[in-house]
Amino acid sequence: MAQDENPQEQPVTQTSSEILVNMEGLIKGHITAIDKISEELRKHKEMLDDIFANDPTYQEHDKIAKEAVKVKQGTKAQILRQPQAGELDKKVKELKADLKENRSSLSDYLQEYARLSGVNEIEGDDGEVREIVYDARLIKKSSIFAK
Repeated sequence: MAQDENPQEQPVTQTSSEILVNMEGLIKGHITAIDKISEELRKHKEMLDDIFANDPTYQEHDKIAKEAVKVKQGTKAQILRQPQAGELDKKVKELKADLKENRSSLSDYLQEYARLSGVNEIEGDDGEVREIVYDARLIKKSSIFAK
């Protein structure tokens, strides 16, 4: 028997539809695992929270900490009423919004650039080569329409 006639030694090839079915199975398995772990985490967190809620020393320290936060927030608000601090706070918020908007636009441009060029790298003005990466997530469709 010739070597290429031995079915044990021939490479296994899958069609793209088989690969997609396998990938879908992996995705569904991970979704199920994430849901199961999330539920277990929720239960354990509730039990831990109950332990803290029933400890008088923790409750006293928590109360003191909350009062300190209120004092801190009051002091912060008072300082922000000063013209210079208020202007800087407003400028920081504007810059954060601009940064978020620019990052979102850059993401859109990078996706389109990668799609059109077929490459996943781009060289910046500083000569640094950067790789285009994607962060895929799943969002329940019902969550999208609830917003």
